[in-house]
Amino acid sequence: MTTVEDTIETYLERKAVGDPDGPGAGTYASNAESILRRWGEWLAREHDVDSIFDLETEHMRSYAAELDERTEAGTYTASTAGTYYAVVRAFLSWCVHGGILETNPAAVDAATEALPTDDENGRSRGQFWTSDQRRALESAVRERALEATDAGRSERIGRLRDYAMVAVLAHSGARGAELFRVPEDDRRTGATWADVDFYTGSIRVLGKSQRLEDAPLPAAARTPLRRYRVVLDPPSNEWPLFPTRHAPSIARRVRSVLAERGHDEDEIDAILEGTTATEVARERSIAPPAITTEGARSILRRLCEAVDVDVDGDYLKPHGARRGLEEELYRRDPTTAQTALRETFLEQSIVVVEEGHESGIELETEDVVDEQAADE
Repeated sequence: MTTVEDTIETYLERKAVGDPDGPGAGTYASNAESILRRWGEWLAREHDVDSIFDLETEHMRSYAAELDERTEAGTYTASTAGTYYAVVRAFLSWCVHGGILETNPAAVDAATEALPTDDENGRSRGQFWTSDQRRALESAVRERALEATDAGRSERIGRLRDYAMVAVLAHSGARGAELFRVPEDDRRTGATWADVDFYTGSIRVLGKSQRLEDAPLPAAARTPLRRYRVVLDPPSNEWPLFPTRHAPSIARRVRSVLAERGHDEDEIDAILEGTTATEVARERSIAPPAITTEGARSILRRLCEAVDVDVDGDYLKPHGARRGLEEELYRRDPTTAQTALRETFLEQSIVVVEEGHESGIELETEDVVDEQAADE
C-alpha cells in the first residue's frame, strides 16, 4: 500500500533538494511540511484514509469545509485557509504528474466551493456585526442586566455576564479563542481576571501568534465588565472571566485540584458532602474551567433569539464581533485598525508548482504556528 504519509515524505524530499519544476521549491518544502503532515493526520483521524489511492473528492470537500468552519470560528483568516488548501492541492497535482494519481481530487469545483472566500481587501466575507446589530444586542442585554437588580445572585451574575461578554466581544477586538476555553488546545484555557488591567484599559490574551498580546479594553467594555466583577466577586484573580456553570465540569475540576493538594478519595467525598462543587470551589479558591468557545456561541444564540437580533436569519457569532469592529475601524483609518486589532503581516512568499505552472501564494507565518498549536 502506498500510504499518504509515505507519499508526503517523498514529495517533501524532492522539494527540499530543489525541484526542477520551478524556483523556490526548497523554501516551499519547509513551509508546507507542517500543513501537509497535519492534513495527512486529519485524513486518517476523520476519514480513516491511509492509502493515497483511497483519496476521493468528498474527502477534499470535507477538508475545505473544515477550513471554512475554522475560518468562521475566527481561528484562521479566509486567505490563510485558502493557502493551506492550495498547498495540499499542489501536492496532489505533483501526484498526478508523477503517475501516482489519475486525477486531482482537490481541483474540482465540488471540493473547492466549500472553501471560505475573501473580499477585495483580503478579509473574510464571513458574518460581521453591523453597528445597528451591535447596538441592538448591547441595548437588549444591558436592559436585561438592569432589570435583574432585585433578582437572586445567580440570576444577576448570569445577566451581567451576558452583558459583559457581548461588550468585550464587540469593543475589544479579542477573538473567541482568546477569551474562552478551547478544549483541544491546552494553552487556551480562557482569559482570567489577572489578565484584565482596568487602569490601562487592556486585556492580556494569547494571540494567533501564540504570544501574549494586549488587546484594548475601551470604556464601553470596561464598564459592564466592572459591574459584572463586583457581583461575581471572584475569590482570586486566577478566576476565569467567564467561568462555566456546568456542574459536572466544576465537580471534576474540584476533585482534580483537591487530589493534587494531597487529599485522598475519602477526604474529597467528605469535603463535598452536604455542599456543591461550586461552593467548595469558592471556599477553597479552586478556579473552575472557563466556558468553551462553543458555550459562548450557545449563549449568543440564546440571547439573539430572546431579543430578536440576527444576521440573515442566523445568530450573531463571536467572530462576527471582531469582523464588525474591523470593518468599522478600517473605514476610519486602516493603520489605526491594524494596531487596535493586533494584526501583523509577517509573511513569507512560497512558490507552489501546480498543474505545470508556478503560482505565488502568500503564507502567513503566524498562522502556520497557530495551526500547529491548534492541532497538537
